[in-house]
Amino acid sequence: MVQNGVGISQLTLAGNGCIQSSRVLIAQTNLNHGIYLSPGGTTLYASSPTTVWSWTYDPASGNVSGSPTVLVTGMVNSGHITRTLIIPPHAPNLLLVAHGSNGNIDAASVSPATARAVVKVFDLSLLPVGGYNYVRQGYLMGYGLRNEVALAFDGNNMLWGVENSGDDFGRTVNGVTTDIHQDNPAEELNYLGDVTVPNNNWYGYPVCYTVWQPNLITDHVFRPGDQFVAAPNNTFNDSTCIQRSQPARMILQSHNAPIDSKFDATFSNLFITLHGSWNRQPAAGFRLVSVPFTRNSDRSYAPVAAANTTSGSQDILYQADPSNCSGTTCIRPAGLTFVAGGNMYMTSDNQREGELFLVGRVG
Repeated sequence: MVQNGVGISQLTLAGNGCIQSSRVLIAQTNLNHGIYLSPGGTTLYASSPTTVWSWTYDPASGNVSGSPTVLVTGMVNSGHITRTLIIPPHAPNLLLVAHGSNGNIDAASVSPATARAVVKVFDLSLLPVGGYNYVRQGYLMGYGLRNEVALAFDGNNMLWGVENSGDDFGRTVNGVTTDIHQDNPAEELNYLGDVTVPNNNWYGYPVCYTVWQPNLITDHVFRPGDQFVAAPNNTFNDSTCIQRSQPARMILQSHNAPIDSKFDATFSNLFITLHGSWNRQPAAGFRLVSVPFTRNSDRSYAPVAAANTTSGSQDILYQADPSNCSGTTCIRPAGLTFVAGGNMYMTSDNQREGELFLVGRVG
């Protein structure tokens, strides 16, 4: 478990799922979010805002050995600085690293060459000396992804991402700006696909966004899930988004801030942590939800809910009334993991104290 300002802590679990002991396994204070254990359990990965490392790990003793190996460098230490790491079970030589935007509206990231607001793939079997450079090397798994922190593989090893969308939004038409930020734009569940081949599709950011509450946008008739631009003009407007941008496969309420996701063992539910809003009053989020999935006739996986629904998720663990929640009150769901036996653990990084929850079913 990554602890910001500490490093990686190792927890030993008792038979009932509770913590038996803990220790600091790797003392490295610049580690801040990304952590992953290889499918074989013998390599541990972690990230800072700028760098990804790996350590040789012995699952029998629980120890790391040797010096860390630098895998990826050259990422920007500003803006959205979490670097989610994930490895496909069927292709353990591939390391995926998510890099968010450099701010709320990162105009330059409309070009994938900036390597911001993207997910990239690196082949560790071809690791160069000193590691890969994030900007110049690797291949894309989608761009125009504002802050795709929550990544997960479905039962076909296809990649899904959940995106933190923008803040402080207005809609400007003919020089008149209307405040729409309370319930727009929506957070997005995106299908990114097969990670063994590049995905050069554009997912809209920093120009195209997704409607959650259409009633706030009065100059045009929208439905939830439709794409829009903040300031349409003769060159680029809402219709341009439909033509050029990959739409979200499902939406979540604005400002809920999804930051981790995991499928259950049957791939019938995608669990998502909603860290909670700062840009909405009353506050929203501060909960763990599940998104039911189904398997289509072609054997692909997809959310049960339609792309234009606002009721595609189910509350699992939540504040009964999140309206007064903040960074120092209420749970702030962050990381998720399943362990052998099926137990699910969830971290909360409330600023007053970090917490680890064992989440189970009632009844």
